[in-house]
Amino acid sequence: MIRLFPVRILWPLLAASWLAWSPAGAGQRADFLLQVPSAEARHVADWVLASHDHAARPFVVVDKVHFRVFVFDGGGALRGSAPALVGLARGDDSVPGIGERAMSAIRPEERTTPAGRFVGSLERRLHGDEILWVDYDTGVALHPVSVAVVKERRLERLASLSAADHRITYGCINVPAKFFTDVVAPLFRGGSGVIYVLPETRTARETFGSYDSPPDTPR
Repeated sequence: MIRLFPVRILWPLLAASWLAWSPAGAGQRADFLLQVPSAEARHVADWVLASHDHAARPFVVVDKVHFRVFVFDGGGALRGSAPALVGLARGDDSVPGIGERAMSAIRPEERTTPAGRFVGSLERRLHGDEILWVDYDTGVALHPVSVAVVKERRLERLASLSAADHRITYGCINVPAKFFTDVVAPLFRGGSGVIYVLPETRTARETFGSYDSPPDTPR
């Protein structure tokens, strides 16, 4: 007679065997909730979790091509997403020494948002507002959108569906003020995090040395 093991006994044994066999990081994918990211944004966010490149810190994926910012906690759960304004010029590299130059001396074609992996931290400026430094040496930060220059129509640009409208900054990444205050700042007040700015002139794999994350494991 064949004796059958109760499911409540057999399943834990099978699960333990699967976990022992499966590679580290298998099945870890970023949780975008109801958001539909680009293929490159999905690839990088999944790779971050599978490789543990973020060392369990909060991380941000900036998609320049689709002018979108995704903010995740250390476990890969999306805390929020918002439109963004990025550098006026297309490109993935900053001009050497640009962080030491006056803004008035930066030519339009030099106003790029650099792509890459950056360790960012919050800083409170002299007049009290907070910014998230992306690359201090080049003067690039992620911060609330400025409405000081009315003719730039930055709030209107944030709401626009035109990619061209989202290119206006000197290189910084502008997001809605409420999004920065409610989502970005609270996650980074406890310490540093990692910002991944996706490229637009090369691939994410070339920029980050990323690889394809493994498929989901059975749950």
